[in-house]
Amino acid sequence: MTRDGAVRTVRAGRRTVEVHRPDKVLFPGGGGTEEYTKGDLVDYYRSVAPFMLPHLRGRPLMLERHPDGVDGPRFMQKNTPESYPDWVARVEVPKEGGTVCHTVCEDSATLVLLADQASITLHRWLSRVGRLDRPDRMVFDLDPSGDDFERVREAARLLGELLDEVNLPSALMTTGSRGLHVIVPLNGHHDFDEVREFARDLADALAAAHPERLTTAARKKDRGDRLYFDVQRNAYAQTAVVPFTVRARPGAPVAVPLAWSDLDDPGLNARRWTVADAVDQARANPWSGVLTRGRALGPARRRLNALRG
Repeated sequence: MTRDGAVRTVRAGRRTVEVHRPDKVLFPGGGGTEEYTKGDLVDYYRSVAPFMLPHLRGRPLMLERHPDGVDGPRFMQKNTPESYPDWVARVEVPKEGGTVCHTVCEDSATLVLLADQASITLHRWLSRVGRLDRPDRMVFDLDPSGDDFERVREAARLLGELLDEVNLPSALMTTGSRGLHVIVPLNGHHDFDEVREFARDLADALAAAHPERLTTAARKKDRGDRLYFDVQRNAYAQTAVVPFTVRARPGAPVAVPLAWSDLDDPGLNARRWTVADAVDQARANPWSGVLTRGRALGPARRRLNALRG
């Protein structure tokens, strides 16, 4: 890496990428949190790229950009700007009245470029280019009404047990915000409607068994202080945060994969890891082998129906 005034040249894979204003503060410090600059964000994404790229390749992205840092305005970017280099992958996706040209991150150079654009958080589709209508991931978002992580921990255990009962593998991830995501690998043979219906039925079954603690009510006013099982991400063109992405919160917390045994750690919370130490957790590879073989939902549907009577 070299510096040239307000530009820093970063080597990423086979390419070099210019990072503009690397000393610009994106995460102000204070209140017990560290300060991080755009250069720090670039360094983190370049370091974590070997672990993050398998979760990015082939998937359209929605980019959460904060040009003036996390305390400034944000905007969500779907369309790839014409100013992006030709080597950045793209996919044209139909929409009502036209198309959207989504960025697809295939390499570390693209990841560094997105960090240079202050794309702090990356949100991915649950399907891949070539089969955009057939998701290969199902996501349950465990969203607490406040910052009570014990409720999240309890809900994750209950969900994990139910997924085991219907014989579906699952992976656990902090969101870097308040809750946890539980991710199920699919074989890509079901459309989004089928996947979302199954996710809703499974979440409804769990909420019915624990109505005082869990809910699938979409309206906040109907939830009270119960934890919300959100399955709405399992729909066409919806997104979920990418494993190892940074969240736009003080201290630069990161969405980090976990082993199920990590739930027993009393120090665990949704913002446990930051750009300072998330790469160490990545090297531990807590998802080893979990997401490599996607499952069909037919057998799981039959088991779920039997459990529901």
